[in-house]
Amino acid sequence: MEPRHVDALLIGGGVAAVRCARALRRGGFGGSILIVGDEPVAPYNRPPLTKELLREDLPRDLVAAEPPEWYERQRVELRTGTPVTLLDPDAQLAELADGHRLHFGQALLATGAAPRRPAVEGSEHALLLRTLADAEALRARAVAGARAVVLGGGFIGVEVAGSLAARGVRVTLLELSAGLWAGSLGLEVSAWAVERLGAAGVEVRLRTPVTRIEDGALLTAGERLDADFVLAGVGVTPRLELASAAGLTVDNGVVVDESRRTSGPSVFAAGDMARPADGPRIEHWHAAREAGDAAAIGMMGGPAAPRRAPWVFSEFAGATLDVVGWAPTWDDLVVRPGLHAYVRDGGVAQLAILDGAVPVESARRLVEREPPVAALAELLG
Repeated sequence: MEPRHVDALLIGGGVAAVRCARALRRGGFGGSILIVGDEPVAPYNRPPLTKELLREDLPRDLVAAEPPEWYERQRVELRTGTPVTLLDPDAQLAELADGHRLHFGQALLATGAAPRRPAVEGSEHALLLRTLADAEALRARAVAGARAVVLGGGFIGVEVAGSLAARGVRVTLLELSAGLWAGSLGLEVSAWAVERLGAAGVEVRLRTPVTRIEDGALLTAGERLDADFVLAGVGVTPRLELASAAGLTVDNGVVVDESRRTSGPSVFAAGDMARPADGPRIEHWHAAREAGDAAAIGMMGGPAAPRRAPWVFSEFAGATLDVVGWAPTWDDLVVRPGLHAYVRDGGVAQLAILDGAVPVESARRLVEREPPVAALAELLG
């Protein structure tokens, strides 16, 4: 049987693929578009999984990336529960798990990332949170009065801890390092977040290694914590198997240029599994949306848009945190009311905005210039 032809094959079934399809249609692309995802549901937004959906502040249908009728209206075909098992960039061929073969004009890889399990004995007893099904299973366990231990003080762990506490769960959050977010935002921001979580009923324990997880308990170096369930939020690993097998250049993600094109000329990549050749791989919803838009422009041969400063948003325990820019290391930390500026080589490389103290878009424009510290006055008025 001859392979079926598709003009734009979007692999992954997440928000990056949907945004790419949307931008293609808005840009006048008239060819066929097929989104193929391995989850059994239509593409959805992941941020609510740790927040509104977990707290039951948001109905399931509002988590969808687009309503069902959008796909028909935009002539976007959607196939769920169907992983792509083989990709041949040179022949422009893809094979699906059900045996169907596709010939594509251009393809987008947006396979996302998979949650990691903690590297301790008994890690199989920990719940993970990455999918809609994971969130609904966790919500079913999160009854008032239940005892939960959350492993990891990163964005997922902090958000889940706050949402579980809002449901009346007794939550203990364990973080191995000296600060939340592994100390990457400084101890001052960590202390602010610990205080907000504590006010919401979350007990935060820093510098607390875990030695074993059991069914119904967790062991630290000096204590046994009984728990009705343990949730691990210790990071994710980009899903690169398909890209690696296809021979694409991979280095902490599928490497892409400014147009989100990979080393295979007909294949683009976006989302958690893609990394710009001269920049970091950003694991966040905003980055996936913007990269999906950029990939669509690249597919249509348009000019690459200037890259925006990364933006990560978090909401927990009634607090909000926006992190703009990227500074894994910094030379100095300048603190202003509601604003922490991370200075590298004399320029502001990253900002942490507490409780919406300054407008995010203004902060992004400022960080993109990497200005001197004096420029913070532009934000603070």
